[in-house]
Parts: sequence; structure tokens; C-alpha cells
Amino acid sequence: MAGALIRMVTDRRSPSGGLEGSRCSGCSVTVYPADEACPRCGGPAEPAGLSGRGTLWTWTVQRYAPKSPPYRVPAGGFAPFALGYVELAEGVRVAAVLEVDDLDDIRIGMPLTVTGGRGVPRARALDPGEEGS
Repeated sequence: MAGALIRMVTDRRSPSGGLEGSRCSGCSVTVYPADEACPRCGGPAEPAGLSGRGTLWTWTVQRYAPKSPPYRVPAGGFAPFALGYVELAEGVRVAAVLEVDDLDDIRIGMPLTVTGGRGVPRARALDPGEEGS
């Protein structure tokens, strides 16, 4: 559908603390961010809360400051950070900043939880006790 509104939603009532996508009422494909129309069949899509739990599909490390604007250097200066795609239980891949203590600990397949909020979603590694819950 031409001109369909694409939006990132930060609804604190959703299961993942704000990560909301949409699900097609025809072919059942789920997408993030939410869209009013299905990218596969063009049918109508309804809002769908996403679990926020998944595994790291791929990642990269940003080792230099992005161009400014819109980037603003933080008060403490630029620090390298990781970005990745997390494949959620629903089969959706979500781009997120990876919040890890050590960039060398990042591995494809590691269990993560993704939360929405202002800007880009954030992902953090699940603690061993959280993995089964």
C-alpha cells in the first residue's frame, strides 16, 4: 500500500517493554517496526506485541564516531559500540544496539532480550537464569 505509515512504537504495556510490531491478518507474517500493510501480500496488518527475546543473528562494531549532525558526541567522548540484528521468537529480525560489557564476548546465536524506547532498540545478553524463563 503506497504511503503506508511506518512507525516505531514504545508502548510500555507490550511484553518486551515497548517493542511492538504488526501481524498480517491474511498471511500471518510479523514485522518490526509496525506497519499498516503487510510487506509480503499487501493485506492489512494489526499491531502485535513482540516477545523481545531472541538470538543474535549478526553484528558489527562501530569504531569511529558517526558524522555530525545528527550524531552528538557524548560528554565522555566517543566509545566504540556494537550493533546487531536479533532474531526474535516470532521470526522477526530487529536491529539493535548491543549493550555488552566486552565487545569480545559477542557471539552469533547468543541469547538476548530487546527493548524499545527512544531511538534505536537496545539488546542485552540474558543472564543464565533468565534463559529458561
